[in-house]
Amino acid sequence: MTRTTIALFLTAGLAVPAFAQSDMTPSVTASDQSVSGGSVTAEQVVAPEKGWLVIHRTDSEMKPGPVVGHAPLEAGTNENVSATLDEDVASGDMLMLMVHSEAGGNEEGVFEYTLGAKEDGPIRVDGNLVTQTITAQ
Repeated sequence: MTRTTIALFLTAGLAVPAFAQSDMTPSVTASDQSVSGGSVTAEQVVAPEKGWLVIHRTDSEMKPGPVVGHAPLEAGTNENVSATLDEDVASGDMLMLMVHSEAGGNEEGVFEYTLGAKEDGPIRVDGNLVTQTITAQ
């Protein structure tokens, strides 16, 4: 095997992880749904690291409001993530499902975020929050 062949194998091997990472852009996929069972489900959440799917109240201004539920996330693609609601949500209420980090907290595996805090705070991509807004049915 020549040095050129070895270099090609190494280059090809390094290109694969970089390509795979580009497919891991953080995102939330969810649809309007009934919350009568006391939970909200995202069909898919892509998280760049271990963290949280956080459910915020919102309105037509599309600003994240108080947290009404959360669920843990693993790094990578998470399917059918269900977050238990901590308070009643009425039909017609708007909910913002947001990807948060585990970083910055005092205790791993414990959700510590409160509105505006740095602990377990939101993940941003190019300065933008990673969210999907739905309407409770």
